[in-house]
Amino acid sequence: MANSSGAPNRPAHNAPVLVIGLGRFGSSTAEQLVKQGREVLAIERDRNLVQKWAPLLTHVVEADATNIDALRQLGAQEFSSAVCGVGTSIESSVLITVNLVDLGIEHLWVKAITPSHGKILTRIGANHVIYPEADAGVRAAHLVSGRMLDFIEFDDDFAIVKMYPPRETVGFTLDESKVRSKYGVTIVGVKSPGEDFTYARPETKVSARDMLIVSGHVDLLERFAARP
Repeated sequence: MANSSGAPNRPAHNAPVLVIGLGRFGSSTAEQLVKQGREVLAIERDRNLVQKWAPLLTHVVEADATNIDALRQLGAQEFSSAVCGVGTSIESSVLITVNLVDLGIEHLWVKAITPSHGKILTRIGANHVIYPEADAGVRAAHLVSGRMLDFIEFDDDFAIVKMYPPRETVGFTLDESKVRSKYGVTIVGVKSPGEDFTYARPETKVSARDMLIVSGHVDLLERFAARP
């Protein structure tokens, strides 16, 4: 669905969220949403997990989300956003996603185990497919080089990283080190110990204790981070 300008509608930042499945991914998502002040209805068919998470989440219900009538009775159709964290059974994941689509939930984030699983989810209407294990593996592979402290990659091979400064930038302003012209990446900001984050300017001087926020193509970032 799109608004009058033709752009797709975005979920309201404070709207309640339906979370199905309280395994590691689903429970972590639900817990973080609650910390952000969001109301969460969590649905889980494992009674032990229901009892574990009931004191920590807004609402936890024991039910089988592969049954669309059970979802209707719980008012799932009133939600605009839902997260399906069921991953151990592809069949259950697909059935739950079909149910959520049929109930008219507009924004669906669904966990996938494999690319083929994700392709099925996309074709039946999941507009956000998440690969938690694969994404974590990619992120870890970039971090083991030692210089990168955090890594976020986007679909077009563009990434933003937090990293220690290479030696050739230490003691120089960004204008002097000419990182952009040498390596094709952009230093977005600098975080000095005990000080607030500051957006990078040509006159910003880098010290050995600083952390850099750098953006650019993944390959170029890897090259820059590999500098001694």
